[in-house]
Amino acid sequence: MMPNSQGSYRLFVFRGIDVHIHWSWFIVAIYSVSTRVPNYASPLWALLEYLTLFLVVLLHEFGHAFATRQVGGKADQIVLWPLGGVAYVAPPSRPGATLWSIAAGPLVNVALLPVLYGLFWATKSTGAFEQNEDLYRFLRAINLINISLLVFNLLPVYPLDGGQIFRSLLWYPFGRARSLLATTVIGIVGGLGIVALAVMWQSWWIGIMAFFLLSNCWGSFKQAQALRKLEQLPRRTEYRCPDCEAHPPIGNYWLCPSCRQAFDPFASAGQCPHCSVVLDRTVCPDCGSARAQRSWDASIRDI
Repeated sequence: MMPNSQGSYRLFVFRGIDVHIHWSWFIVAIYSVSTRVPNYASPLWALLEYLTLFLVVLLHEFGHAFATRQVGGKADQIVLWPLGGVAYVAPPSRPGATLWSIAAGPLVNVALLPVLYGLFWATKSTGAFEQNEDLYRFLRAINLINISLLVFNLLPVYPLDGGQIFRSLLWYPFGRARSLLATTVIGIVGGLGIVALAVMWQSWWIGIMAFFLLSNCWGSFKQAQALRKLEQLPRRTEYRCPDCEAHPPIGNYWLCPSCRQAFDPFASAGQCPHCSVVLDRTVCPDCGSARAQRSWDASIRDI
């Protein structure tokens, strides 16, 4: 259920990162701005408030993207949509790298706290609020928006940032699969709690958010089960992935790109026994990275 570039419009490119906006954003923007118009004497302030909300969201997503690149991962797309924003990031499959790439988003909101509060009090000291009440309401609103986004994202409900940070911390003692499994179970419980709030408050917006969280959490739960089965397979200890350090499983778990037959490249020096094609790179089933098979040799790398 995660948004992608399909059905979206490309806004701009910044440092190699494509920023898209989903078509549904415009529909929700009209509704959201209309609900905020009564708070201002001029409707332009309501529009500016909503645009500022998505500027804060965009800065948050750029925090994820730049942190991912800093640890050697891939980040080249951000999609803005009615429920916020999604930075498509692929950090190296290590707990520390994942932790930093996720934590950098909320840290942007933390960095904005003194900036926005400073702007509010500096403007207040000039007496501008007495002359323009809309300015007061606007600056107060964007401070609340930033705080709300920070608090909401830090909830320990997967796949929110708080849930992913919690998962990264559990990764250290429990490993990749079990940490994801535990976090998604907690996330499902938290998502059901948000459903209860949506019913109690009769909020369809919170209900949509709960459905989004639960659907993504359930998908990650099934992924965790698959990873758990993968971790329990017998392994070749003489080889290990150059990126995540995992030993490759023993068995025919790789597909030949030419004949599409399954085989074990570590049992045949990377050559498909069905059509004799030699793999240029071998994909790690644990982290998904593709490297030359020679770089998997643990004895060479330990020298």
